[in-house]
Amino acid sequence: MTVESSAARKPRRTAAGKAGTTGGKTGTTGAATGATGTKRTTRSTARKSTEPELVQLLTPEGKRVKNAEYDAYVAGITPEELRGLYRDMVLTRRFDAEATALQRQGELGLWASLLGQEAAQIGSGRATREDDYVFPTYREHGVAWCRGVDPTNLLGMFRGVNNGGWDPNSNNFHLYTIVIGSQTLHATGYAMGVAKDGADSAVIAYFGDGASSQGDVAESFTFSAVYNAPVVFFCQNNQWAISEPTEKQTRVPLYQRAQGYGFPGVRVDGNDVLACLAVTKWALERARNGEGPTLVEAFTYRMGAHTTSDDPTRYRGDEERLAWEAKDPILRLRRYLEASNHVDEGFFAELETESEALGRRVREAVRAMPDPDRFAIFENAYADGHALVDEERAQFAAYQASFADEGGH
Repeated sequence: MTVESSAARKPRRTAAGKAGTTGGKTGTTGAATGATGTKRTTRSTARKSTEPELVQLLTPEGKRVKNAEYDAYVAGITPEELRGLYRDMVLTRRFDAEATALQRQGELGLWASLLGQEAAQIGSGRATREDDYVFPTYREHGVAWCRGVDPTNLLGMFRGVNNGGWDPNSNNFHLYTIVIGSQTLHATGYAMGVAKDGADSAVIAYFGDGASSQGDVAESFTFSAVYNAPVVFFCQNNQWAISEPTEKQTRVPLYQRAQGYGFPGVRVDGNDVLACLAVTKWALERARNGEGPTLVEAFTYRMGAHTTSDDPTRYRGDEERLAWEAKDPILRLRRYLEASNHVDEGFFAELETESEALGRRVREAVRAMPDPDRFAIFENAYADGHALVDEERAQFAAYQASFADEGGH
């Protein structure tokens, strides 16, 4: 493979050489718990040593928190850029809400909402460079926005009219991946190619807490560590893998899994857009500098359903949801902007107008799309056809015909 770049990648450390350097910053974030674990002598000490550390720059109340490790990565951010982050989150949420409504109206077959995860996606997405390559799952609508993918292009697959409506190489943003966890292998292989090409770019792979239990993810961690691949694994831990809570998937915080593979892991407040921006910038910089992979666990919450076919009230209570709504990522940044006098009412009014215009554009685009070809699923299964596929096609045609009235309409 060939990856165009403006500068050659710095010489990479070998896996053995890397082991002594991965501590660095993460010695006080991801790797710290492992270090203190060797000193446990009492039950209370053990409990303290396993408490997850959380990188946070903005509290839920919108107060700025100092962090010696990561402040430098957002030190130069301007009021205009802060307003841009807020705009990104608001418009992404508006698009997501419109897509959910369109599914309920029968215009889409399914939709996977990102409600509550805007900060994790916008913060990490804005940390990437144009020449970085992104491998998403099927929920990274905010990252797609940051990469310049038209929101309406995300909807064709969910309407059933295409397999993804954009050219991945136009925005270095891969097509959505439905198979859980497989995109981490794609990202690792791509990153290994980037390293061999000597390109000065990095790769970031998105996945959820449920996908972290997949064998593909474990294999990705192994290969990326051994080959010192320039990849960032960005896990959005939204607490629920459909109806399974995180505690039923892992005995340790997810970010600590990286220790067993020989690279650093960091847990960041996934509802804090500044912290997500800073930590992802740091992790991508490590990758570009030849220091290998990083696991970032964005600790966030899926406020809505897993997809529109899911009913979250069957497995979680209102108290949990309300507690996380108090940590809303958009409200958090708004409070900070208002306290810092970086916005006025005119800004919010203009954004509301833009938000409604986006909703209208999305509605019109989806309704202008053709209806799905119901029989396309039977095509291209076998090059020369197959008797069983022909039988299934006939059965499906009979089923469809059963909905017609006696007049044939």
